Amino acid sequence: MKKPFPAWILGLLGIFLLILAPFAYYQWPKSTNDDPAAHLPIKAVHVDHVDIVKGEFKTGQDVTRACLVCHPDAAAELMRTTHWTWESKAFNVPWREGPVTIGKINQINNFCIGSQGNENKCMSCHAGYGWEAGKQAQQANPENVDCLACHADPGSYGKGVFGNPAEGVDLLAAARSVRATTRENCGKCHFDGGGGNGVKHGDLDESMYFPDQALDVHMGGKHNMQCSACHTTSKHQILGRLIADNYTIDPREQVSCEQCHSGKVHQDERISLHLSAVACQTCHIPAMALEDPTKLTWDWSKAGQQGREDDHFSYLKIKGEFTFDQNVKPEYRWFNGNNEYRYLLGDKISEDGPTYINKPAGSISDASAKIFPFKVHVARQPYDTVNRHLLQPVTSGKDGFWTTFDWNKSFEMAVPITGLAYSGQYDFTETHMYWATTHMVQPAKDALQCDACHSAAGKPGRMDWKALGYAGDPIEWGGRK
Repeated sequence: MKKPFPAWILGLLGIFLLILAPFAYYQWPKSTNDDPAAHLPIKAVHVDHVDIVKGEFKTGQDVTRACLVCHPDAAAELMRTTHWTWESKAFNVPWREGPVTIGKINQINNFCIGSQGNENKCMSCHAGYGWEAGKQAQQANPENVDCLACHADPGSYGKGVFGNPAEGVDLLAAARSVRATTRENCGKCHFDGGGGNGVKHGDLDESMYFPDQALDVHMGGKHNMQCSACHTTSKHQILGRLIADNYTIDPREQVSCEQCHSGKVHQDERISLHLSAVACQTCHIPAMALEDPTKLTWDWSKAGQQGREDDHFSYLKIKGEFTFDQNVKPEYRWFNGNNEYRYLLGDKISEDGPTYINKPAGSISDASAKIFPFKVHVARQPYDTVNRHLLQPVTSGKDGFWTTFDWNKSFEMAVPITGLAYSGQYDFTETHMYWATTHMVQPAKDALQCDACHSAAGKPGRMDWKALGYAGDPIEWGGRK
C-alpha cells in the first residue's frame, strides 16, 4: 500500500502557484538596448536664476563676469570649441603644402561668401562679444564669451553689431532668464544661417521652432525633443560637425541615428538588407523645406541693380537674385562622412564646369559610404579673372559693397584683411555647395517605399542609379559592384 503524499508539500505547492499566478499575465519590459528613449541623455534640473543674479550690467562682459563666479570653467571650455573659434584644427590636404584650417572665420562659402572684414554683421551669430577689437584681442579674452547667446530666453535677448548685445537689451532681465538651451536658442543662428530663414539649410528653418510630428518626428508632437537630445554636450563640446566647414570628421564627433536606434530597427528583412548601403536619412527624410521654402540658387552678379523691388524670395539689391522652393527632393550622393574636397581661400577655380565649395567623399566601392540625401546650393559669385580664384569682398560696414555697390572697392578693401591677391579684374562663376540633410525626419508611415527609388511599371524612381555607379536599378542588377 502506497504512502499518501505529504499534505505539507501540497500546501507549499499551492502557495507557490498562488505567488506565480499574477506573473502569468505580466508583460515583461523589452530590453532598453532596443528602446530609443533609453539612450537619451538625462538632463540636470535647471535652477531658476531670477533670485540668484544680482546687480546692474552695462555690458555683455559684465554679465559674463557674473556668470563665471559660479561657473568658473565655462568660458575656458567654450573657448576650446568651434562655436568659439569658427575654425577647425590644422590638418593636411593633398592639394596644399603645409597644414590648413577650415571654418567660417577664414574660408569662402557660396552664401554670404565670407566673414573676414564683415565681422560687424556676421558675428551676430557668434557666441562672443567685442569683435570691434579685432580677432586676436577678441578671441583671447574669456570675458568676451557670450553666455546669453545660448542660455538666455531669446525673447529677452538679441545680438547686434560686432557680436555685442543689441541696442536696448535689458541685460539684467536677460541674465535672470537663463536656462538650459532650447530649439529657440540654437535656431536663432542655425535656422537663419546664411542671411535669413531657410537660406542655408534645407532641413533647418523657423518652422522647426515649434514643429508638429508630421514635420519632424523627434522635435514635434509627443517627443518634443530639444537639439541637445541628439547633439549631446560635455563641457560645452557639442556633438555634431558639418562637412561644409571641415575636410575630415572623426566619427566620434558626429551625431548618428544609431545613438538611439540600436538592435533590430526594422521588422522587414528586405529593409534591413539596405542598411549597409543606404543611410537612414535617405528613406526617412523624403523631402526638405516642408513648410518654409529654402534657397536653392543665389546670383551675386545681379546685386546693385537699380530700379528693382526688394523681395526676400527673389531679389535684394545688396545680395542679388535668388530662387526658393518648398517640398524639395534631395539630391543623392555616396557619403562616408568626410569631404573629398573643400575649397580653400586662394584655390584655383574649375576650368571645366562649376567650382565645388565642398564635395562629399564616398563611392560605390567605398564600404564605409552610404547613399545620403543633400541640399545642393548653386551660386554665381565673384572671382579674379587673372589669378583665377574666388574673391571675398567686404560687404558690410563703412565703404563696404552694401553701401557703395562698388565691387572693385570691396575687393581692394579685402586684400589686407584676407591676404588674397586681387588683380583688379573680376567676373562671376558658378559654384556648388553641399549640405547634408539630417532633420525633418518623417514618421515611419511616411518613409519612402520601394517604388520611390526602384522602377515600377516603367516609371523611373528618384535615384540616378548610373550616377551612383550602378549598371542600372539594383533591384534588377543586384547590389554594389
